[in-house]
Amino acid sequence: MTLRCDLILRDATIIDGSGGPRRRGDVAVKGDRIAGLGDLGAWSAEREVMAEGRVVAPGFIDAHTHDDQAVLCGPACMLCKTSQGVTTVVVGNCGISLSPVTMSERPPAPLDGVCAPEWWIFDSFGAYAERLRTEPSSVNTLALIGHMSLRVGAMGRDTGRPATDKEAERMRRQLAQALSEGAAGFSTGLFYPPSKAAPTEEVIAVAEALRDHKGLYVTHMRDEADHVLDSIEETLRIGKAVGAPVIISHHKCAQPENHGRSVETLPLIARHAANYPVAFDVYPYTASSTSLAARKPRPDVPVTVTSSVPHPEMAGRALSDIAEEWGVTLETAAQRLTPGGGVFHNMAEADMRRILAHPLSMVGSDGGPLAKHPHPRLWGTFPRVLGQYCRELGLFDLETAVHKMTGRTAAIFGIPDRGVLREGAFADLVLFDAATVRDRATFTEPRQVADGILETWVNGQSVYTHAAGASETPAGRLLHRAA
Repeated sequence: MTLRCDLILRDATIIDGSGGPRRRGDVAVKGDRIAGLGDLGAWSAEREVMAEGRVVAPGFIDAHTHDDQAVLCGPACMLCKTSQGVTTVVVGNCGISLSPVTMSERPPAPLDGVCAPEWWIFDSFGAYAERLRTEPSSVNTLALIGHMSLRVGAMGRDTGRPATDKEAERMRRQLAQALSEGAAGFSTGLFYPPSKAAPTEEVIAVAEALRDHKGLYVTHMRDEADHVLDSIEETLRIGKAVGAPVIISHHKCAQPENHGRSVETLPLIARHAANYPVAFDVYPYTASSTSLAARKPRPDVPVTVTSSVPHPEMAGRALSDIAEEWGVTLETAAQRLTPGGGVFHNMAEADMRRILAHPLSMVGSDGGPLAKHPHPRLWGTFPRVLGQYCRELGLFDLETAVHKMTGRTAAIFGIPDRGVLREGAFADLVLFDAATVRDRATFTEPRQVADGILETWVNGQSVYTHAAGASETPAGRLLHRAA
């Protein structure tokens, strides 16, 4: 008997996201689920795609994004992700989330670089979630609640001190409510001024809400440079104090004097991981990107301006060239450009490769969708892993690369029935050519669609083709963590 479904991808190289070996076969989709895999010659479909040996994999899960606003702005805003094969994004990272706080004026950096002032309108996570449900994105969204947002909501602009017990309790209650409304966890950005003054005890007091809801603790650590080892210990102390699994955001060893220290950080994290759930994400670049106010500029760390409110015409230019043109120091130039953002070339390739190849790693882009001249990771992260680091440099095999972007990420975040190809799983899929896939986004021209990503499906619906670009299909859903 012929079995009928909606979509069949014929003669594909199936890489299922588990890390296991590839196999040749067909993939069938009915509705929003995978209906079958293997030899499906007896099946028929409304649409059949001849893969001709090209890879079908689970849609990629971007473990670290700042897409809180972008997912509310329609399918075209997510072309930077669907064109990479990304089908799910994790928002609310680095302590910054678009809820549960409203703001009537421009928020302090770096919150202003993630969400435009007019978007701070969600006084609860429930309100944010309802907006996503009624006006879906083209990708799925898993959301965290940011400590920095909670802090500004509870303390106003007076964040240069520890929170009082009353303020910390207000934050804890708000976090608990957001978790009950579907948020997946709590993120911090202890490196940044709005949270820098928060002692470990304050973070633990707020994070206590995670215990009953089995939420995640995700952190841009207090220091990724000279005191990176101390920051790892603080991170694990916080997670263990409230019984929450820990995710270290965009692990790196920043600034030239710390290059090579991944040989210290990775064994330390691994020792903790032997007895406690801890993981980390990483992007495949040696430059970070954040607000210009976050780091004092140095002559030995080149900076490219990504955005500037007072001088938007300077986006894409080197900070050193601007300083020379204005006849001022690097620090003065950065101050004149603020509020604004920059790309900081402050990491070593050897460290990044070591971190990316580590078994505990998963992939996150950390892109800035609001930047006028963004870091190329916004458009290039996932094809860069597949093309440069897997195919060209042989850092790992293709099955491992896909696993770090799919099955492992889904398992760490507790996203059921995604990140894998198996019967009954959701039909988040990407079709790509393993021989040609590569990133085209560069530091000079960052808004470039990748080569070799042929089509992306979210919940069984096509949201991107290389030939036609983004579709107008709002196929995404708000996802919830299954502890």
